[in-house]
Amino acid sequence: MKLTETLEDFYTVKINGMPENLKKEIGHFNVFKLDEYIGSTCSPLPYTRKDFYKISLIIGKNKVHYADKVVTIEDQALFFANPQIPYSWEHIDENQTGFFCIFTDAFFSQFGNLKEYPLFQPGGNPVVPVSEELAESLKTIYLKMLEEINSDYAFKYDVLRNLVFEIIHLALKTQTVTASLYSKSNATIRVSSLFLELLERQFPVESISQQINFRSPSEYASQLNVHVNHLNKALKETTGKTTSQIISERIIQESMILLKQTNWNINEIAWCLGFEELSHFINFFKKNVQVSPKNYRLAEID
Repeated sequence: MKLTETLEDFYTVKINGMPENLKKEIGHFNVFKLDEYIGSTCSPLPYTRKDFYKISLIIGKNKVHYADKVVTIEDQALFFANPQIPYSWEHIDENQTGFFCIFTDAFFSQFGNLKEYPLFQPGGNPVVPVSEELAESLKTIYLKMLEEINSDYAFKYDVLRNLVFEIIHLALKTQTVTASLYSKSNATIRVSSLFLELLERQFPVESISQQINFRSPSEYASQLNVHVNHLNKALKETTGKTTSQIISERIIQESMILLKQTNWNINEIAWCLGFEELSHFINFFKKNVQVSPKNYRLAEID
């Protein structure tokens, strides 16, 4: 099974052709009506990581499979997908509509760090239910995107970036947890953001020869040039979790992905995730998931 779907894969499978300038662009952006890519005649979305970001307005009953979670969308919702986490979704009924835009990290180079936003962080909630009123406002934004991308305006990509940020901030405003996040001091937020960025740099694991570099809070603190107690305090204030909890949750998430998506043996997965002894990985996994890695993999196959 292919671990990561590229932009080229997306255009080949979904669009039946690639834009001429795709490989020449520094950053890529495009926007689509969802209606044209759903239904019985369309290929199902495979459960994989993608090497691009995607923000979808989904209207209709759906199930979103994201990392190790399954979220049911009853009416309408925004879904924020990032390159770190695999996902797929299944349509539960035939009445489906909506929009989606795709873009690369490079498209926002020097225009802000997307990874700092909770919607794109591993511990964040990427599925944001929206009201009918907000859904109408979001439709208007996506229609502006479609109009803008087909225009001849020299600065249209700046306009498109602003429209993406407008969607992100509308979604964040519906999540009350962000109020407490941004009430913290800038220094605390910065330390937390740098830690999460360093953590995410180690993932995804895409080869049995790739091993993560850091596993302990002290190793991360050393890389960030802060005391481990200061790092722990900053994360506790911004996320409500300790450094060890966040690291463990991310390693568990990656181990579940690798057990589900690859045919690597468990010893190889353990080594990739920084465990020199297989027994240590098995005990760590059982403590957090309540089943052994082998039984988890068998259950996923069934």
